[in-house]
Amino acid sequence: MRLTPALLSALYSSAALLGQVRADEEAEDVSSTSVAESSTSSSIEKPTFTPSNIKAPFFEQFTDDWDSRWAPSHAKKEDSKTTEEWAYVGTWAVEEPSVFKAIEGDKGLVVKNPAAHHAISAKFDEAIDSKGKTLVVQYEVKLQNGLECGGAYMKLLKDNKALHADEFSNASPYVIMFGPDKCGATNKVHFIFKHKNPKTGEYEEKHLKSAPMARIVKTTSLYTLIVNPDQTFVINVDGEEMKKGSLLEDFTPAVNPEKEIDDPKDTKPEDWVDEARIPDPDATKPEDWDEDAPYEIIDEEATKPYDWLEDEPATIPDPEAEKPEDWDDEEDGDWIPPRVPNPKCEEASGCGKWEKPTKKNPEYKGKWTADYIDNPAYKGVWAPKKIANPDYFEDKTPANFEPMGAIGFEIWTMQSDILFDNIYIGHSIEDAEKLKAETWDVKHKIETAEEEASKPQLDDTPKSPMDLKFMEDPVHYVREKLDLFITIAKGDPVQAIKFMPEVAGAIGTVVALALALVIGVLTRSSASPPPQVKKAAENIKKSAADAKDQIVDAAASGSEKVQSEVNKRTTRSSGPAE
Repeated sequence: MRLTPALLSALYSSAALLGQVRADEEAEDVSSTSVAESSTSSSIEKPTFTPSNIKAPFFEQFTDDWDSRWAPSHAKKEDSKTTEEWAYVGTWAVEEPSVFKAIEGDKGLVVKNPAAHHAISAKFDEAIDSKGKTLVVQYEVKLQNGLECGGAYMKLLKDNKALHADEFSNASPYVIMFGPDKCGATNKVHFIFKHKNPKTGEYEEKHLKSAPMARIVKTTSLYTLIVNPDQTFVINVDGEEMKKGSLLEDFTPAVNPEKEIDDPKDTKPEDWVDEARIPDPDATKPEDWDEDAPYEIIDEEATKPYDWLEDEPATIPDPEAEKPEDWDDEEDGDWIPPRVPNPKCEEASGCGKWEKPTKKNPEYKGKWTADYIDNPAYKGVWAPKKIANPDYFEDKTPANFEPMGAIGFEIWTMQSDILFDNIYIGHSIEDAEKLKAETWDVKHKIETAEEEASKPQLDDTPKSPMDLKFMEDPVHYVREKLDLFITIAKGDPVQAIKFMPEVAGAIGTVVALALALVIGVLTRSSASPPPQVKKAAENIKKSAADAKDQIVDAAASGSEKVQSEVNKRTTRSSGPAE
């Protein structure tokens, strides 16, 4: 008997599994204990909210007097695409977060209704004028229920005498719109500003091109917009720079129109040739070019395969098909069984009448066409001539936004409990960074820890070996099954074999292989072994055979018992509820 690599590998693996059962179990116990101790010993300390002493043209932390500054709208939402009027029925509240609360007593403005229009605004004590100054807009957004479809952006409203909170709506003129918006494939951080045409006096929205993606998480996100006097801007999300550019270059439509435009009166001349290449007019089809030659022809050299069953049909009536009980020959006609592929054909090259196959025609050339050449009359691509743009203007300082008199949230969302907090609108990047350190940095650390702690932990409690699945972890599956078998066998070997016949069968196979290996080695160690060795070998072989028969009998009995239990569970679970 040869010691093949596969046999040696199987024996070695079985022995290794037997030896590692207890060692791995002890290691897992130590690991489970350490994980449990670390999870129970970790505690998250939460500070108590203290209002910041930062000053700004507008700064809001939604303290107890918040309702003296903010007022919900009762206006109708105007929609040019429909004649219907939409009322802002969504309610607002100022409350602490219900998800991953980080600071005790820290409240924010919360959207309370899903699938509703919401509008609320707060007027500034004085209009904010950014001419010649840096403008910083920063606020926190907490999507406590996520965001599948809806907005969480703010609007900085144009300062005017008609600005009344009760009438705030989507039609209210704004200067800047900034913040996250997501619905379907749309997921972006809006930055839109309205620009006044100095010639016509009309306003036009300028949309940021390639806007960064919003962060759809349940922890607090911090959105920061910085517009500098040099017409550049920066958008940060959670303190990380996500987009920077220029108001003059990165918005559509562009702030300034083109200096020249196509002459609308210019038309292409009738004799203008704009075909760069044409078929060669001097080319002629070769005399031997046969356009009618077929693409494929019969392969005359092919011969019928020796095993082709010409007398066998490709399909036969299904021998297992039975005429339906409700079939009426008088009404339905003679019943004909369905046909299935002839099994004899699967073992041969084919069945039925043999015909020579086709092959590609070496003479095939297809339809003849002349080669293309450069067109000698080609004049190039025609384009209308340029003229000066009568509507041209140049605004070099679009960052000099018009004065802003209020802030408003005017949104529609399918998710409730969107929370806004720590709104800063001013001119100091340093103060915005200081506010971030006082608020978002503290929240982020605690919320991230809470989110991590709330994630489903791996169940370190050992599963019952009967609940394990081989494909999830084959080694762990074998080890646990083997360990359970040994534990049961210590008390009652027969019960172990009946309860876990698959393990008993595997052990029996390994034992039989080991015994056969020993016998083979002893047999080949000497051409004529002593009589006592022969007798011992025969006894071992007989014992191995008897053990194998017992294991097989026990395995069959155990399988029947297990199947009986499975049938009982299946019958009970599939029956009507009581």
